Amino acid sequence: MSTTPDTIVLVHGLWMTPRSWEGWREHFEAKGFTVLTPAYPGFEIEVEELRKNPDVIANLTVPETVDHLAAQIEALPRPPIIMGHSFGGALTQLLLARGLGAAGVVVDSAPTEGVRVSPLSQVRSLFPALKNPANFHKAVAFTQEEFHYAFANTLSREDSDAVWEKYAIAAPGNWVWAYGLIANLKPGRQETWVDYSIERSPLLFIGGSEDHIMPPSVNRSNAKHWAKSPSLTEYHEFAGRSHWICAEPGWQEVADYALEWALDHAEPAPVTAA
Repeated sequence: MSTTPDTIVLVHGLWMTPRSWEGWREHFEAKGFTVLTPAYPGFEIEVEELRKNPDVIANLTVPETVDHLAAQIEALPRPPIIMGHSFGGALTQLLLARGLGAAGVVVDSAPTEGVRVSPLSQVRSLFPALKNPANFHKAVAFTQEEFHYAFANTLSREDSDAVWEKYAIAAPGNWVWAYGLIANLKPGRQETWVDYSIERSPLLFIGGSEDHIMPPSVNRSNAKHWAKSPSLTEYHEFAGRSHWICAEPGWQEVADYALEWALDHAEPAPVTAA
């Protein structure tokens, strides 16, 4: 019986749904893997319906989302490879911290608590959500112009607008306020806290050099926090890539690098008696 992971779980980020993984899903399925793209609780409906019903987004919390994803992973017969993009990267770190997954890859990841790097491009990207404390209780959407700067700055404005039209939804304001940067300003442990000293499955951080909302400096700092752990942590950066790294031209190179790294370093599943 093989102990190599045969399933890949792709965790989407904020302002997105599982639809954003459609290329990676088909790409990995063509290689023979079972690919799961779980939605956040209530996000199972299509992009267009979520835009009509922002209350589903506004009321969602990080802990219930982690529990929701963890339950699906725990139900699998063999530990999967877990890959997350953007806030899905922070969720992936939280899942690995629970002892889940054979390996993890986080792409342009939002940071977990304690990462204090906040470049100006990140502040500008997140300003639409952070400019008003009342947004904590709302679903906050990007305009097409804001999306182009934050997500798809390497694309033409026309191509970026097409991406916005097909994929973009609002994000729960409380998540933006609760994620690493803001969490650092509050006393006590917040929703994105992890113990950086624990042993967990191998973890790869992938950054895009042109990412505005989660720049390489944020990802590098997040990876360095895991230096306290005895487990493998590595960082790799792709030149010329934006936050839309998982779908902009050349995304296959990123997907293949992520998969090859995960397979090379995945912890083998325990062999159970037949």
